[in-house]
Amino acid sequence: MRRERAALRAALKSGQVSGVEIVEGAAGAGAWHGVRVRWLLESLPGVGTARADSIMVRLSVPEGRRLGGLTDRQRIELLEVLGR
Repeated sequence: MRRERAALRAALKSGQVSGVEIVEGAAGAGAWHGVRVRWLLESLPGVGTARADSIMVRLSVPEGRRLGGLTDRQRIELLEVLGR
């Protein structure tokens, strides 16, 4: 799992994979169901700790929330932020 997350982070940073694909892939029991929202945000190009904090607060997402634990509203808003 650690290697998969490292590969995912590299793919996100390089733009090979979009955040939208990960969020949609985590719906239900997808492969990325257990990825933390903060980890995903900080893995995106141009998003650091401060911007991730801002997004988490704006979407009312608790600090330790995983993609699989998002409400429908939070998931929709996160997809909008990620540029769906």
